[in-house]
Amino acid sequence: MRRRLLTLLAVVALGAGTVQQAGAALDKKDRKVLNRAPEVLTALTGAPDDRIPDELMERAECVLVFPDVTKAAFVVGGKYGRGVASCRSAPGSPLGAPAFFKVGGGSVGWQIGGNQTDLVLLVMNDTGMRHLLKDKFSLGGEVTAAAGPVGRTAQAATDITLRTQILSWSRSRGLFVGASLEGASIFADKDANARLYGAGVLPRDILLEGQRPIPDAARPFVNLARKLTSSQPTVARKG
Repeated sequence: MRRRLLTLLAVVALGAGTVQQAGAALDKKDRKVLNRAPEVLTALTGAPDDRIPDELMERAECVLVFPDVTKAAFVVGGKYGRGVASCRSAPGSPLGAPAFFKVGGGSVGWQIGGNQTDLVLLVMNDTGMRHLLKDKFSLGGEVTAAAGPVGRTAQAATDITLRTQILSWSRSRGLFVGASLEGASIFADKDANARLYGAGVLPRDILLEGQRPIPDAARPFVNLARKLTSSQPTVARKG
């Protein structure tokens, strides 16, 4: 009996060590994404007039931030930009534990002179969120996407938000504009998610189940995103 108990305790300790190692396995690039994401979100929501409208932030189902995306990411064979997303697991719930994603490909309407551009995408409804939980989806093809409006409120953008599943914004060299990412693909960064949570964890497990604890390295991003989306939607999610 004692031997069985000792064996069980050893297994539990090994499992705990594996989880700890998964969190500690983040590489320098992973940590850079998590560190830069709150900076980008602050810059694109904190301007006095030209900013992501508060109302749209409050209505968003998910917030995705892609810091320092290079133009090469949107050229065939180029590198992909990396980012992080946090979603509501249910209507009225706060944003939860984040997952890593990549973006690349397609034609780009935001080339405004800089070699690197920060992107923020808001998933506005349950249809857009279901696509986000797939392995890969294309903006403008499978998912309706549009450049987001800029300003204090979204009153002038009601028609856009009713018809659009994902809204996007960009900032390059201090210039802040809506971003048109027609044809760009977004897909889960499986390797980075494995480093953060362990092998075999899917975006659905992280973003939709709402049971994953928020890793310490991701708390600044998630806490800020929660604050900006604190007025929760009340419409029930379909499916």
